[in-house]
Amino acid sequence: MWLAIAIIVFISLSLGLMGILTAQQLAISHPLASLTEAEISTAVSVIQKEKTLSEMAAFPLIALQEPDKEEVLKFTPGKAFARKAFLVIYERSQNKTYEAIVDLKNTTLNSWKEIPSVQPAIVNPEYELATKVVKADPRWQKAMLRRGITDFDRVKISSWAPGILSQQEEMAGNRLCRSLSYYQGQNWNYYGSPIEGVVATVNLNTGKIVSFIDKGNVPFSKENWNYDLKSLGKLLSAPKVLKLLQPNGKSFQIKDNEISWQGWKFRYLMHPRSGLALYQVTYDDGKNVRPVLYRASISEMVVPYGDPDPTWSFRNAFDVGEYNLGLLANTMELGKEIPENGLLLDAVFANEQGEPYKIPGVVGIYERDRGMLWKHYDYNTQRNDVRRSRELVMSMTTAVDNYDYSLNWIFHQDGTLEVQNELTGIVLAQGTAAQKQSEDDSYGRLIAKNIFGVNHQHFFNYRLDFDVDGQANSVMEMNVKALPMDEKNPLGNAIAVAETPLTKETAAIRDLDMKSSREWMIVSADKKNSLGAAPGYMLMPGGNSMFFPVEGSKIRQRAEFATHHVWVTKYKPAELYAGGDYPNQTQPGQGLPKYIADDEPLMGEDIVLWYTMGVTHIPRSEDWPVMPVHRVGFKLVPRGFFSRNPAINLPE
Repeated sequence: MWLAIAIIVFISLSLGLMGILTAQQLAISHPLASLTEAEISTAVSVIQKEKTLSEMAAFPLIALQEPDKEEVLKFTPGKAFARKAFLVIYERSQNKTYEAIVDLKNTTLNSWKEIPSVQPAIVNPEYELATKVVKADPRWQKAMLRRGITDFDRVKISSWAPGILSQQEEMAGNRLCRSLSYYQGQNWNYYGSPIEGVVATVNLNTGKIVSFIDKGNVPFSKENWNYDLKSLGKLLSAPKVLKLLQPNGKSFQIKDNEISWQGWKFRYLMHPRSGLALYQVTYDDGKNVRPVLYRASISEMVVPYGDPDPTWSFRNAFDVGEYNLGLLANTMELGKEIPENGLLLDAVFANEQGEPYKIPGVVGIYERDRGMLWKHYDYNTQRNDVRRSRELVMSMTTAVDNYDYSLNWIFHQDGTLEVQNELTGIVLAQGTAAQKQSEDDSYGRLIAKNIFGVNHQHFFNYRLDFDVDGQANSVMEMNVKALPMDEKNPLGNAIAVAETPLTKETAAIRDLDMKSSREWMIVSADKKNSLGAAPGYMLMPGGNSMFFPVEGSKIRQRAEFATHHVWVTKYKPAELYAGGDYPNQTQPGQGLPKYIADDEPLMGEDIVLWYTMGVTHIPRSEDWPVMPVHRVGFKLVPRGFFSRNPAINLPE
């Protein structure tokens, strides 16, 4: 009898899952469409049916298992295609991490494997667990009482991935976080009142504190650092209304997750780890639809802090891999993050229980004016030819604890694709007794009374899978030099450009060089333009920095991708993250150093360029209490890709 009932339940469950997918499959028109809520539920149900999970099991990541690149490139509308989900499952009680691939169409478990000695991103219940554990600890309670804090509910706990581990912590292999304390009091902006010198390291497997530091009382700011209108008092006069209107409608078109605008066409997807990713970026030159990029997204971030004190030196956040940057994206508003002429798009994610949910307005897309596109005034005829420039911007914003980031993909009418990251939010404050700046404060600057801003850096790595006019590409490094004065250059004004092919992966680890105006060009290996040269796209760097942690430092070993500005690898679908798949409590040398170990050839291959850009932030009083936006980015500029200015025929 029980066997018969089990069989009936199994058949009913299977038919139910099949029914969900059949209905959903009709709405999914492309292999790169985002996972639907029904698909997420199906993937989790398959895992729960096939594997016995504990009550403490969590799903740190559920995403589309990206289909084979060749299959996507050969896909035509109406053609059948596979749908698979990729899941990371963490069993906290066992301290084990698993990866799974579920076939959504057939509702089967295709792959299940344990990934030994790794820690996935921190999930929401662990922050709650850490807060509970810390506040219940007698050592922490005594530390608060010594500072005159008797109402522990007025204290906010902020927990970080553990960053740099001690040798003992590494050997134990436990899942850890480090918890900081802030006095919230009556104010919602608690970041202005750090309880300095108190750090608790929590074992998230056992729910116990494994180490506790209290370096003694340091005054914390008692001021109200709220920055709402009520708290700020006298305000600046408001500027007059500025309206952004498109009375004839928008110039871009959206069909499912495909967007077309001014010759450009691409797909987008919100990835729970990487955030906003672009796929199959092409340009229609009027004769042919030409590929530029297959996939482009942020790959990793690292934010190293420059104070050697033990309560600070561990702070080296990998914001993409340790915290799942995409899941931290937040809802935007028209007229605020996105201008009023924009459009807001939703995204579907899964929480740590594997339950799907929708975030409204998490992606913004809009057109904006950018001044002149091109112009020439002819004095002889007094003819004035000019075109106004317009850009298409696609954005997401994300809050990683105190810092906020806006990641923007900007499409230009001249065939340029630009990345612009905006950094804002609240400087990570250090409590201090100081009321005035001291000459001894070499690790940062006093930015307000009792508040010290620690010197730090933000490094972003972008993974750019180029397919310039096809998959057979090569990469050239361009260096400019002034030639010496001689009989061929008697006035010393000659400027020469040398183009050097980067033939292997180990030879393609490169850095910026202002002296030679160094840039990199990805060119087709089997096509020529009308002038007989290889069509290409050029990486034009913007502002950047060098990675300051010194040779031998642990953060330099963990974040080796940030030690160079450019890396190039031969395409491999599993190589997605510059800092490795699991940067939380990772071992040295993960990610790009491993990817280039086989030193693959790069000439005429399907290649991926990884670009790292950095910001060195020496805090200033003007950054407090909220930092004005700082922008950093780069451009991908056509070079020999078009036979003329692609915007020359734009009507007035």
